[in-house]
Amino acid sequence: MTPPDRPVPPLLEARGLRFARNDEPVFGPLDFSVNAGEALLVQGGNGAGKTTLLRVLAGLLRADEGEIDIDGERAKASRRARAIAYLSHLPGLKADLSAMENLDFLGGLQGRRRTQSPENALAVVGLAGYEDALARQLSAGQKKRLSLARMWLSPAPLWLMDEPYANLDLQGIELVNRMVQAHLREGGAALVTTHGAYAAPPVRTRLLTLERQRTEGYR
Repeated sequence: MTPPDRPVPPLLEARGLRFARNDEPVFGPLDFSVNAGEALLVQGGNGAGKTTLLRVLAGLLRADEGEIDIDGERAKASRRARAIAYLSHLPGLKADLSAMENLDFLGGLQGRRRTQSPENALAVVGLAGYEDALARQLSAGQKKRLSLARMWLSPAPLWLMDEPYANLDLQGIELVNRMVQAHLREGGAALVTTHGAYAAPPVRTRLLTLERQRTEGYR
């Protein structure tokens, strides 16, 4: 007898996830998942915990309660390192290294897709010709594009993107959308935070809305 096919687990699943800061609740408990080939759009106003949630998922903060699985297995640090690429508010670049040196340095730390090169990644994000420009000489939008180039090079299947549309013009917003679309076509997934629906990738999307937590006595 042929055993029944096991269901494919979500690429990322969170159960009962809760985080508090100085005994003040930030979010949770939350239950959500995202499958390969889809995006999870995380919406909420300032203070709702969007950035904190991504930092918890990336392993930069520890949740007070709850569990996180990646591909059906508990998300230990080594597994997170292989599976997650994180785009934060801050560009995470070394100011005195060139654009190319930053990509080479980060690739050495985090790995690189075999099918991509730093030169190609810079061209994809519109920074061809800026290979030798120091990161501190770039504008805010160009730094965001350089951070996106690093994400494009990453072999990680799960992208955590914190406000990826910030500091980008309309062409930059379209760039993010194309990158997310291509990543999902290749079997990846993305969590994208945004203040509202003014910008969202045109892909199969789930929605998670965070609201600022109220403590007893808060008005």
